[in-house]
Amino acid sequence: MNPWVAIGALALVGLAIPLSMMVVSSLLRPTVPEQGKSATYESGEIPTGTTRIRFNIQYYMVALLFVVFDIETVLIFPWTVIYRSAIEGGVSLATVLVPMLVFIAVLVVGLVWAWRNGAVRWVRSPRGTQRRVEQ
Repeated sequence: MNPWVAIGALALVGLAIPLSMMVVSSLLRPTVPEQGKSATYESGEIPTGTTRIRFNIQYYMVALLFVVFDIETVLIFPWTVIYRSAIEGGVSLATVLVPMLVFIAVLVVGLVWAWRNGAVRWVRSPRGTQRRVEQ
């Protein structure tokens, strides 16, 4: 049997199951249109203003830096596990250590670049500084 047939069958089943579940649930569920169902729910509070607010780009920059350094940790852990066995296997220290040092150096250069461009500097809210001045 061709392996692509198995992959295609798996993809077909992977699409068919969720789609069939959505179709069956749309056929079985009761439809009772109410005005309250379309209202915005905010923990029992009456919503004020619009739901569209502009987030500071700083949140996204911090999140991206977190993901980068999180992935760095995920890549360093397996390296530390095989480091000793590679040294015991006769591989030279430079052969094992240099690629990881280059990897860490690239990340440090990226962090320095982000730091100089202000990606890790937290911006204070104008409303928060106004409240401190008034008090």
